[in-house]
Amino acid sequence: MVFFMALIVKKFGGTSVADADCIRRVAGIVADDYAEGHDIIVVLSAQGDTTDDLIEKAGELNATPSRRELDMLLATGEQVSIALMAIALEKMGLPVISLSGRQAGIRTNSDHGNARIERIDVERIKNELDRRTIVIVAGFQGVDKFDDPTTLGRGGSDTTAVAVAAVLHADRCQFYKDVEGVLTCDPRKVPGAQKLDEITYDEMMELASLGAQVLHNRSVQMAKRYGVELEVRSSFEPRKRGTIVKEVTNLEKTRISGVAKDTNTARIAIIGLRDEPGIAFKLFRVLSKEKIVVDIILQSIGRDNSKDISFTVAKSDLDAAVTALENQKQALGFEKLDVSDTVAKVSIVGAGMMTASGVATMMFEALYDAKVNINMISTSEIKISVLVHEEEADRAVAAIHRKFFED
Repeated sequence: MVFFMALIVKKFGGTSVADADCIRRVAGIVADDYAEGHDIIVVLSAQGDTTDDLIEKAGELNATPSRRELDMLLATGEQVSIALMAIALEKMGLPVISLSGRQAGIRTNSDHGNARIERIDVERIKNELDRRTIVIVAGFQGVDKFDDPTTLGRGGSDTTAVAVAAVLHADRCQFYKDVEGVLTCDPRKVPGAQKLDEITYDEMMELASLGAQVLHNRSVQMAKRYGVELEVRSSFEPRKRGTIVKEVTNLEKTRISGVAKDTNTARIAIIGLRDEPGIAFKLFRVLSKEKIVVDIILQSIGRDNSKDISFTVAKSDLDAAVTALENQKQALGFEKLDVSDTVAKVSIVGAGMMTASGVATMMFEALYDAKVNINMISTSEIKISVLVHEEEADRAVAAIHRKFFED
């Protein structure tokens, strides 16, 4: 007996549809909710490593293919997934249709490889739902004003799911993963990782940006903007309650929501910078012109009326940052650069932690007990990040997690 009919958007990643057995398992999850009377939209990623394989195939022919043609190629990955899923559901006797990004009405700008969704024309999807059809939508893709396929960049399928849920005012947007929900730490590194019942959008965005790979921060930002409540569930235990991501949670339940590690980090120290008004502006303007994002910043007083400034950037931006700074060495008037790409950022995240005394002390005590040296520190209202040597990062994460969640 159906007590509440809901519109549910279900998103499954590449590992969940990697082969025929995986697709059958996902089809079973979809069929169960459909049998309860719910309207179902399924958003899928490409199977397994398909996207990487396609990029490799393109590289065999051309090391620098145009972004438009690369999008033409990559868009085929999700179309394979949705067609196979529809075929599996047809075998179960269920009404189903698969829709590419274009057929689903997903309109984007023309920034190939990193397109942004501008609107979704929902008439086709609504018509299918009105006929009680299960709608399978290709994630990661749309079309621009020229009807050329575009891809949405990293985390694009997550973004597709949230966007579809937002414009159709879905009751739920569920993400199925190979873990039981959002965990306090990477369970592959820390066996004591614990599932969270709920987490705020801001906490989830911080964890995502700091290295946690459960949800992409771009999709969480969209969910917060449009009030889409998210749930992270296990694809292996689909009936088990997962983690709810929403605006407000019980902040008194736990001060810390998770520990994250980011090894895509490099440190740049500018030694002997002139100590004068506006020098920091001039320095970081050089980097902003190159669209280089700077994270942790530390300034110290040097000798002879000079100062030293250290900061972190993504490893992928390191070479560009160094080149840009070296080109402006005379204008900035610094002595030298000291660069390290053997660092990692370890962070704790918790929306209520800055109102609770002793949180930073506990974190630093855990690192002291683990004999991990701190190079830099950054704080905000919901996070504390430290820079450590990358070889000590896993030990640091385990020690911090033990201090807050296991002891």
